[in-house]
Amino acid sequence: MRKKVTIQEIADATGLSKYAVSRALAGKSGVSSETRQYIIQTAEHLGYFSTRTITRQQSAPPPSSDGSWSGTVLILFPDVRYQNTDSLYWGPIFNGISSALNKKGFNILTLTEPSNDSIFTLLNPGAIQGIISVGSISTSLLLELKRSSIPVVMVDHSDHEFVCDSIFSDNMGAISQIMNELCRAGYRRFQFIGNIQEAPSFKERWIAFRNALEERNIPLKQNSRLISEEVEDIHTVIPKVLEEDGLPEVFVCANDIYADFTIEALGHAGYEVPRDCIFTGFDYTHPGLPLYATMNVKKELLGKRSVEQLLWRIMNPDQPYERKLLHADLMVNKHFSSIRS
Repeated sequence: MRKKVTIQEIADATGLSKYAVSRALAGKSGVSSETRQYIIQTAEHLGYFSTRTITRQQSAPPPSSDGSWSGTVLILFPDVRYQNTDSLYWGPIFNGISSALNKKGFNILTLTEPSNDSIFTLLNPGAIQGIISVGSISTSLLLELKRSSIPVVMVDHSDHEFVCDSIFSDNMGAISQIMNELCRAGYRRFQFIGNIQEAPSFKERWIAFRNALEERNIPLKQNSRLISEEVEDIHTVIPKVLEEDGLPEVFVCANDIYADFTIEALGHAGYEVPRDCIFTGFDYTHPGLPLYATMNVKKELLGKRSVEQLLWRIMNPDQPYERKLLHADLMVNKHFSSIRS
């Protein structure tokens, strides 16, 4: 049997510490994206992701005549940042997945703290009918999954290293709707807020925002700090942005959480919303915020749809992978619609 590649060997090969290697392979913060990619590439070259042979049944048993299934589905739900069952966004998604699996008769195994080692040292892949991953999953963990023939569906995440079925909200279409509403109302000075490297959905929302301005020949005067900083740093970023670019008419936020933090930061700076500027959000997790508009994402439905896609994939293993988009409802606060007048 091939000798297992250790964390120390990867550290020696990269010239980095075991701590940095461990954090990178676990998908945790503390290393830059460039360093993480270098570590993962080195680990893959050394054979870290292929030192164990994974075997499982090549075909899953079909459902019984009453529509019920048997076996176990693994829910990968790494507890990183705000990504947990207590989250107003991720919690309903998880509930949608678990309730749909329960109705189908599956056993559910939830993994929230993937170790730095192979997950298949703890699990028997032959007993797992499918995997649903929720939110951000480290590339190293995805490479572990890639070696198995277990069907995988990702919810609100994608990775060029691992192609599989995925379920997303229609981020591009939703931001286009928001921008149509804002531009129709006469707004022309915007800033987008949200770390676009944090999640594929944020990147898509940023692209749609940028496209909307380009289509209307509105200059993009984006402060780069606002699309590169974490939400926890907004309070220190906002004063710098105000000093550099002043106050825009509209802050278009990647989600309601970014809107919440930014509105609070502006309040500390002496500004009032919506008197001095307006905000739009996304996800509809903070109904009490003074937002001009937000998108009501059907969070529990995202989870349920991922189960439907997994069952289809189990029965159709050779079909092309699919990316499904769920429409979100635009919610405009009509109380704010008369602000410009």
